[in-house]
This record gives sequence, C-alpha cells and structure tokens, in this order.
Amino acid sequence: MCYLRQLKQLRQLIVLGCLSCLSCFLFSCSSESEVESEWHDWQERNDAALAQWAADGSLKKIKCYSKDASVAGKNSDYIYVKVLEEGSGTESPLFTDTARVAFQGRLIPSKNYPEGFMFTYTYLGSFDWRTIGISDGVSWKDGFSTALQNMHIGDRWLVYIPYDLMYGAGSDTGYPAYSNMIFDIALVDFWHPGETRPAFRSRQK
Repeated sequence: MCYLRQLKQLRQLIVLGCLSCLSCFLFSCSSESEVESEWHDWQERNDAALAQWAADGSLKKIKCYSKDASVAGKNSDYIYVKVLEEGSGTESPLFTDTARVAFQGRLIPSKNYPEGFMFTYTYLGSFDWRTIGISDGVSWKDGFSTALQNMHIGDRWLVYIPYDLMYGAGSDTGYPAYSNMIFDIALVDFWHPGETRPAFRSRQK
C-alpha cells in the first residue's frame, strides 16, 4: 500500500510538472507573439510614415547637414519639423557647440503605444519651461543635430526624423531596427568650445 501511495504521488508530481512546463511554454509563445505584433512589418510601417511626413506641406523640410546640399536627395535625407514655439534667439548652435536641450523622444505609433513608445526624455508629462529637465550634449545623431543647428534659443520643435538619420538598421539600442524617431525638442541654451555655463535652473517663462 505504501508503495502504491508513493507511486500515485509521483504520478501527480509528474502531471503537475508537465502542466507547469506547458503553461510556461504557452506564456512564452504568447509574449513573443505580442512583441512580434507590436513591431510587425516595422520597416514598412516606418517607410510609410516617412512618406506621409514628406507629403505633408505643413511641415518644415530641412536637409541633413551631412548630406550634399547641391542635390535634391531623397526623403530620408531630410528632417520634418512642426514649430511649436518660437524663441527670441538669433543664432543657432554649430556642430561643435554644446547644446542645452529638453526633449522627449518617441517611436511612431504602434499597437500598444498610440502616441508612440517614449524611449528617452529629460522630463515627463506636459512641457513647461518652469519645470523641464535638461541635457547638455555635444555629439548627437545626424537627424537630431540637424534640428539643433537650425534652432534658436527659446525654440521648441516637434521633429520627425527618418531612421537613416538616427540608428538605421541597428537593433542593439533597446528598440527595433528601422525606427523613425519623433522628438519634442526645446533649445534652452548653447555655447562654443572653451565656454562654460552655470548649472541649469528651471526658469519662469
């Protein structure tokens, strides 16, 4: 009897173990399916988004500073800009300058992120000059840098950037390859090499 009881218990343990493995397998497949659905046909969707930006006459079109200005080029040679606020500055940063900026960066809208997945930011919530966080930087990706080199202090732009001017086919960045990027950028200040600025304090607008 003792032997039969132990055998029964062993069978129960085996059944429970199989059910547990099956549950993990199904959960894993479900998770992978959700991820695949989120980024399904990602390059094609980003190419389609770029075509829409290029056709939108309300957006300001600026050729990337690193591209040949003597030829028209292709859609992915440009950034596309919606001006949200115009500042009082009259100069723009150079490539070698340090720019003090506030920003939020998103991918194009997807299944679970209708406003686009926010992958980087210096502040959360709505934009407010009085409470924004900032970042001081010199080396930016071509698309982001192109925007900065055309902005003035106090400007705030919504910038649509093709993946060719950001990370391209790279997929080791924490988000999918072929990702266009949409940045809400505010230029707070900039300065030339050898110059410095005091630590930033949020200002009253």
